[in-house]
Amino acid sequence: MHSPGGSPLDGTSSSLTNPSKRKPAGATGTHSRQHSDNLPSGPDQKRTKLSNPSDSGVPRMSKVLGKRPELVDLTKPPTAFQPQKGAKKLVIKNLRTTPRTNDIEKYYHVTKQELLDALQAIFEQKQPRQPLERLYRGVEDLCRHGDESQLFTMLHIRCESYLKYNLHKSIVAEAGPSNVDLLRSTYKHWVIWNAQSTTIRSVFSYLDRSYLLRSKQFLQINDLAITLFRRTVFVTSDSGFNVGAKSVAGICDLVDDDRRGDTRFDPALLRDSISMLNVLAVYGKSFEPRFLEASRTYFEQFAEEQSATSLKNYILSCEKLLAREDYRCNAYNFESTTKRQLMDDAHTILIERYSEKLLDSGSITKLLDEKAVESMKALYDLLRLSGIQKRLKQPWEEYIREAGSEIVKDKSRGDEMVVRLLEFRRVLDIMIRDAFNRDDEFTYSMRQAFGSFINDRKILSAWKNGASKVGEMIAKYIDMLLRGGLKTLPKSLLSDVKDRVDAEQRGQASTADEDAELDRQLDQALELFRFIEGKDVFEAFYKQDLARRLLMGRSASADAERSMLAKLKNECGSNFTHNLEQMFKDQQIARDEMASYKSWCEGTGHTQSKLDLNVNILSAAAWPTYPDTQLSLPDDVAAQIERFEAYYVNKHTGRRLRWKHSLAHCVVKARFNKGPKELLVSAFQAVVLTLFNQIEDKPDGFLTYQQIADNTGLNGPDLDRTLQSLACGKVRVLTKHPKGRDVNPSDTFTVNKSFTDPKYRVKINQIQLKETKEENEETHERVVQDRQFECQAAIVRIMKSRKTMTHANLVAEVINQTKSRGAIEPAEIKKNIEKLIEKDYLEREGGSYTYLA
Repeated sequence: MHSPGGSPLDGTSSSLTNPSKRKPAGATGTHSRQHSDNLPSGPDQKRTKLSNPSDSGVPRMSKVLGKRPELVDLTKPPTAFQPQKGAKKLVIKNLRTTPRTNDIEKYYHVTKQELLDALQAIFEQKQPRQPLERLYRGVEDLCRHGDESQLFTMLHIRCESYLKYNLHKSIVAEAGPSNVDLLRSTYKHWVIWNAQSTTIRSVFSYLDRSYLLRSKQFLQINDLAITLFRRTVFVTSDSGFNVGAKSVAGICDLVDDDRRGDTRFDPALLRDSISMLNVLAVYGKSFEPRFLEASRTYFEQFAEEQSATSLKNYILSCEKLLAREDYRCNAYNFESTTKRQLMDDAHTILIERYSEKLLDSGSITKLLDEKAVESMKALYDLLRLSGIQKRLKQPWEEYIREAGSEIVKDKSRGDEMVVRLLEFRRVLDIMIRDAFNRDDEFTYSMRQAFGSFINDRKILSAWKNGASKVGEMIAKYIDMLLRGGLKTLPKSLLSDVKDRVDAEQRGQASTADEDAELDRQLDQALELFRFIEGKDVFEAFYKQDLARRLLMGRSASADAERSMLAKLKNECGSNFTHNLEQMFKDQQIARDEMASYKSWCEGTGHTQSKLDLNVNILSAAAWPTYPDTQLSLPDDVAAQIERFEAYYVNKHTGRRLRWKHSLAHCVVKARFNKGPKELLVSAFQAVVLTLFNQIEDKPDGFLTYQQIADNTGLNGPDLDRTLQSLACGKVRVLTKHPKGRDVNPSDTFTVNKSFTDPKYRVKINQIQLKETKEENEETHERVVQDRQFECQAAIVRIMKSRKTMTHANLVAEVINQTKSRGAIEPAEIKKNIEKLIEKDYLEREGGSYTYLA
């Protein structure tokens, strides 16, 4: 074996054991050698060059020389090989034949001392005097010599002594008064110890790899360094000053500084300290329990302070706190188990313990009234973290029922009922979409709540017509939508960007398209329609409004009309829309009939009239019932009507026409001082206006109320409404004397010759589209009568199939069969049963009824 400086032996023999299991430097084969007297001995000796072999005593070897060449090339340089002279003899003087064991032991002793000196230098953060390579070779020689255990024991003792008496005292000496200062000092010396242990590991690498790696008794150097530091710092010392416990407290103090926004917070120190605890394997035992306990205390204090504020502030504060805790655990390398337990504790303390505050109906109602989507989303997310988000459904339903009931009961804004309900529904849909993450349970709760307050008889008792009011108002809203289109809607009901994205994802037309948006608004109205139980009221008013739109030509979109009819048919069945479909068919038949009439006029040679007559022939069964009104028509109009009636009766034998002048409308050309105009008026208005042609040349030029009544045949409310629309509305083509908003029998009327309007064609017949109070009451009465007939028909059907039933069972079955058309009170059912008994359909036997065939 040799050291980096040379061989430790003065001489050697082939029989001498080599400690390093390598051949000594300078030895070749089994040749012996001698060192000269001046050769250095010991570990630092230098290798000597061998002397040139002498020429004497070497026999000539002809066999080796072989055949000599015939020619010798004298131009080539001479080589070292001289075959004529043979091998030279080596002579070694003063050869020592005895082994030098003392020198070997001396070398090992010196090597150990050098390693001890190197360790001391490393501990003092200095460069060792010997090169690291030489120290490594020395460790290798000692290990090969069999001193591995002693070498490890020496290393263990020196490291333990340094950590206990030097590094530990240095940590305490450099620490400040606070736990954070002590933590900073601990981490500083941990970094120093890491660097020192790295150098030690490189020097003792051969020991680590060749001996400690396979040893079950001793730790490897890296594990030894970690273990010794952990024992020294995180185990109570003899003085009772536990650096580790205070360092852990310092970490908790750093977290507390971060939570309270203290500027002294050192994020780098926190991150590095957590990594140090993980390496030392004291994270779970020393840090985690203490950190979680401190966190629970902080959460309790935080919740107590914030609970005194409003629910909105409490939600936002908790949301920010949880976000910071989650970020800290991720950013500073906390263990996943710590994060899970920390967040569980936060959810328990902040959410579950204060669930009564979070689920307070009054506070949630306030948030929903304010449309605080972000706060509701934060509340939902908080409750979902603890798995109690379903408990939010109860205050959610209560709010919907209360707010919806207020809208339905508000008689002062009855005309706005459906728009307000749809705006309310729109807000709730946005809340479900953006705050509740499209939770189906909240959607279902909303529908349940809507169905509850829309059909609540106590709520609807505020209206004269009770449960029929909502169906009526939905029909009127759809009429407004189909007449005026999207321009009649408030902006709050229109789709936003998210709705358009959802529509495109579902493969539907983008709601940015006007037709698609109108279709969506109709769907929203149908959502309310689904909630109502009395659909017969809706049907009656929708049918009445549809008739006006078709007869007046006031539909905004024919496609929208057909689409709405298809939706109703899909929703309620073909029986519900049978009459509505017949109304569209009548319109087409009427167009064909008028084309045939005009062809007949041309074929029979009837002269063309200035009057362009257009007649709509309607089947009485499909269309609403309209009253017959006596009206004195102008002569040319009456002549045209008589001609058409003669043609139609002659063509369709057995049919009879009844003229409904209240539904007629026409265009009247009028001359004013500032130019001619075309007035789109009703038949009543047109008859009144043509009367003023008869007094055009008279100087006074006025007509009294009574004169107009006598010449038109109109009287009462019809005449009042007609004159009021011509003289008291926005478009005043007549002037009333005296001025005022109400029409009296003593009033007189003249033509407003100074009338002007930016449009050439002026609409004045909006009065025909408006429903009068009398018409409204008649429609409701007709619905009530129809319900009685439906109730009696249901009783007969049930009894015909059952033959015998008790009173309670019969009432329950009738309610079940008629609820889709309209709710009938048990008292009304009992009255209809009595009527059927009088008509001999049923017979009472004790407490039951029997059907009579």
